[in-house]
Amino acid sequence: MYKCAAQPERNSSTGAWYINLNLYRKKSGIILRALHHHAKCKRLTFCHRPLSGCYRTIGDAHLHNIAFYFSSYMNRFLLLVVIVFAVSCRAQKIPSRDAVLTPMRLTNAYFMNKWPDAGKSIITNRERPSNIWTRGVYYEGLMALYGVDPKKEYYDYAVQWGDKHNWNMRNGIKTRNADDQCCGQTYIDLYLIDKQPERIQNIKACIDNMVQSEKKNDWHWIDAFQMAMPVFARLGVVYNDTSYFRKMYDMYSHTKYNLAGTGLYNKTHGLWYRDSTFRPPVKTPAGKDIYWSRGNGWVVAALVRTLEFLPKSDPHYNEYLQDFKDMCAALLPLQREDGYWNASLHDPEHYGGKETTGTSLFTYGFVWGLNNGHLNRKTYLAPALKAWDAMVKESVHPTGFLGYVQGTGEDPSDGQPVTYTSKPDFEDYGLGCFLLAGSEIYKLK
Repeated sequence: MYKCAAQPERNSSTGAWYINLNLYRKKSGIILRALHHHAKCKRLTFCHRPLSGCYRTIGDAHLHNIAFYFSSYMNRFLLLVVIVFAVSCRAQKIPSRDAVLTPMRLTNAYFMNKWPDAGKSIITNRERPSNIWTRGVYYEGLMALYGVDPKKEYYDYAVQWGDKHNWNMRNGIKTRNADDQCCGQTYIDLYLIDKQPERIQNIKACIDNMVQSEKKNDWHWIDAFQMAMPVFARLGVVYNDTSYFRKMYDMYSHTKYNLAGTGLYNKTHGLWYRDSTFRPPVKTPAGKDIYWSRGNGWVVAALVRTLEFLPKSDPHYNEYLQDFKDMCAALLPLQREDGYWNASLHDPEHYGGKETTGTSLFTYGFVWGLNNGHLNRKTYLAPALKAWDAMVKESVHPTGFLGYVQGTGEDPSDGQPVTYTSKPDFEDYGLGCFLLAGSEIYKLK
């Protein structure tokens, strides 16, 4: 008979867990086989060591299914023990809701304390009103935080913002600029909580102007999707008017398929060029296509926030959903080992390094997909949790300041260098992205 010891042990110097199988030889021998797949778990090493000789590693990390085949009946019990241990290792530990809320509250408190007046202008290289897109993204995140942590101070802060801007856009109701319209997402969300007409009338008039026109090439950069598409989707639902959905698709499809000839979406790579100036033959110094992390993050967020409202009966619902799934599949292998994504998705040498905004938006998308049954849990849960854990541990300062946030721009090179202590030109949108991600992590079960 074989005498087998399969008690899990831990290497005190490396922290790695391993199972030592002390196998005594028998005439019939033994077959030991490890089947490796890409799903990740804690570092676990299976070793085979005869009574004399050194350890021999059979499998390490990246374990999904492990099957051991033994030629003796007695060792089938060991098979069960090993598989159970491996599965328990692979199971992902979802953080407690308190553990998720703690960094969200901390980072948000830092910002609210710094900006107690929600109507105060933002001054960087020049003065701007505080209802621009950067602040609009922050309030998207704040409303997501309010959704899971309904503190009155969050709601009041958002209402103060709308009141001080008269529930209007930076350039009024005639603007066609998606950046100007971003604030409308929060205006409508606040209207749905308390249906005061002034909260929605200006953004409705603005979007109605676009719906009633034939022009459809306004969204000539992919950031525009996140800024404006969710506004169209919300208005269509609030007013039960599919003309908003039709116009939204006309503009989305033009950017996707027709802008500057062939559109901004590369179906082969499942990613988007930020605008027509980044399409080939433009490349990174290493000859790779330029796919900007945050730009693609905006598309992921746009699709999430549109699909949340868009009726499944809409004729283009499935296309939006498939684009979302294809993007997530394309992003999955591009994640860095530390959990972040690089600013330049296809070229880690092109301003590579930790970056919080793109990572937050991808995490938001992954976890929303999991929470709504659109993505496979075994495939996407571990990468999403790894990204969230990395940001909480490495981006969030004890003060609540958020590090590794790339400044505004349109290219991986903008706002560099991006470091733990670097301060972006605007601190608001990065926090909004982080709060969106946290709000979905909170909902995980």
